[in-house]
Amino acid sequence: MVFFASSIFLSAFLLFQIQPMIGKFLLPWFGGTPAVWSTLMLVFQVLLTGGYAYAYWLVGRARRPAMIHVALLSFAILVLGARGLLGYSPILPTLSPAAVRTGLPIFEIVRVLLLSVDLPFFILASNGTLMQAWFSRSHPNRSYARLYALSNFGSLLGLLTYPVFIEPNFTLQAQGWIWFAGFVLYAALTAGIALQSGRAAPLPQPEASPVKPTERPSRSVLGLWIALSATASLFLLSVTNQVSQEVAVIPFLWIVPLSLYLLSFILAFSGDRGYNRRLYAALFILSAGLTLYVMLNATSLHVYWQILGYCLLLFSACMLCHGELYRLRPAAGHLTTFYLMVSIGGAIGGIFVNLVAPLIFNGYWEFFVGLAMTVAILLTVLRAERSAEQTSIDLAARARFVFTVFALVTVLLAVLDASFSGALFSRRNFYGVIRVRELVPDGASSPAYVMSHGITAHGLQFIDPALRSLPTTYYVPEAGAGLAILNHPRNGEGLRVGMLGVGAGTLAAYGEPGDVYRLYEINPDVIALAEGQGGYFSFIHDSPAQVTMVPGDARLSLQAELDAGQAQGFDVLVLDTFSSDSIPVHLVTEEALGLYIAHLAPDGVIAAHITNLHLDLQPVFWALAKHYNLQMVRVEYAGDAQGGYASHWVLLARDANVLTVPAIQARAVDLSGYASDLRLWTDEYSNLFQILK
Repeated sequence: MVFFASSIFLSAFLLFQIQPMIGKFLLPWFGGTPAVWSTLMLVFQVLLTGGYAYAYWLVGRARRPAMIHVALLSFAILVLGARGLLGYSPILPTLSPAAVRTGLPIFEIVRVLLLSVDLPFFILASNGTLMQAWFSRSHPNRSYARLYALSNFGSLLGLLTYPVFIEPNFTLQAQGWIWFAGFVLYAALTAGIALQSGRAAPLPQPEASPVKPTERPSRSVLGLWIALSATASLFLLSVTNQVSQEVAVIPFLWIVPLSLYLLSFILAFSGDRGYNRRLYAALFILSAGLTLYVMLNATSLHVYWQILGYCLLLFSACMLCHGELYRLRPAAGHLTTFYLMVSIGGAIGGIFVNLVAPLIFNGYWEFFVGLAMTVAILLTVLRAERSAEQTSIDLAARARFVFTVFALVTVLLAVLDASFSGALFSRRNFYGVIRVRELVPDGASSPAYVMSHGITAHGLQFIDPALRSLPTTYYVPEAGAGLAILNHPRNGEGLRVGMLGVGAGTLAAYGEPGDVYRLYEINPDVIALAEGQGGYFSFIHDSPAQVTMVPGDARLSLQAELDAGQAQGFDVLVLDTFSSDSIPVHLVTEEALGLYIAHLAPDGVIAAHITNLHLDLQPVFWALAKHYNLQMVRVEYAGDAQGGYASHWVLLARDANVLTVPAIQARAVDLSGYASDLRLWTDEYSNLFQILK
């Protein structure tokens, strides 16, 4: 028992160490968007299904399963070892960011993952099922369910220890080698179990289950297994998207929903006392009411309360789904089929959220699809609670009801989304949902077009022709970027300005004849709107400066320009990629700032917009300024009634004289007593939890 448990625990732990590790590695390649995490989840769910299918074949149909599995383990160790010796790390992708095609990010992420983690993930994914099957053969009178709970506990521990212990203390390269050492240990342990237990095949004895051990699971049971697991998976990813885009897009806060998902598996499969239908039905109803209150009061509630509401709803929904899966678990002879159906359901949920929903919805409406499916399951649970025995007809009816609700709600939301979005422009892509609305800003009397990404405003332009050229939002003359441009020694003499994160293109309002503005933006919909699509924003079109738009990830573009000998010599470089909580960490590291300095004129100024509801970026820039011996000034603006938003900026320069002009000092915050011991962020090390407000 100890060896089986150790193998299952270690494989699950390693499996869920891969996900945040690979996520951290790939985030910079695709602009730091939270969709990277959702795509990773989809790929891993598909690989998980492949692993379960392999286990199903190996246990039920292969002639020499032990020898086949040992050979596969040995091959994986050789491949990983060779990759580590010849490249950067045994487990991390060997491709360089320059080789990544960001035009089709979802398919590119799939390609990168299949070239790096497919084989070890596939093997680890199959292990839980294999160990439980071989355990049931060796110990036919003992239940395998607790081993499944142990597997999920290992997954949860692997997931949680990464941001708490692994990420803060080890570089990515070191993490890869530590993981490889753990994989070698796992492979040795599993090979021993396979050789000892995989050859024996005594018939499993009956275990309490709605599925008789001597008969194959019916289509009704198979359908309900898929429906329950698909609902839990869809709701997991949809809640993650909802929290990320509408509340707080803090990378690796995404770990919290996945941890609750795993915790529900642990509790549900820990034994008959782990799942109480009435308790979790009541909890779901209460949490649904709480979440509705949170959604209606999102602007006034602290982010922690919002996250708590969503997470409580997710946990109760997953407990309903996984608790019913436990009640419908088969006898040991059919467990490979059970896990295969569960993984197929999980993959279906992931495919819907990542591939189908972006095509039919302009918003993140899959959250309400998942909510409706869970309500449907709740209704079937309440009905099942009143029934003494579940017949095949009852099970079929439950599955049909869930899938019918899914289809009806999906179609209804798609129609409503297309007809009653409430926005002049709304489009969803890999980088989020961009909307344009017409409204009257607080305190103003004239209407304006506002571009938003989730809950973050990305630009505002008044409709009145007399006000069209007025810089607004975070770019008013008294805020950081405006002060840096208007008070630069070269202002009016052909200023060179760079900007990361275009928004509505408001900064171009400062352009004068002879100026050169170079704008870097990764989101194609933002580029199209800023360049005038739809006629909403005209800052770039109306600017007398020479304005060039550079699509793609800003850091990759800047690096390519530097490698080509095209240092831009910016007089002012504006960094506006940190105002939402989905900050692209790769744009605020030691290496990134070094790249910016290489593109900066000797008296150039870096203006970084650090207005953020939930993250305090000042200590990050303080550490970077100290490292590069830069002068730093913090500028704050309280907002106005003419479309100017409250904002916080930091200005960095090698030449202190460009920051000591009276206009800048009048808005500067006294930092004479400020100090921070935050560790310098690098491409190998960063930790967002340290700067949570």
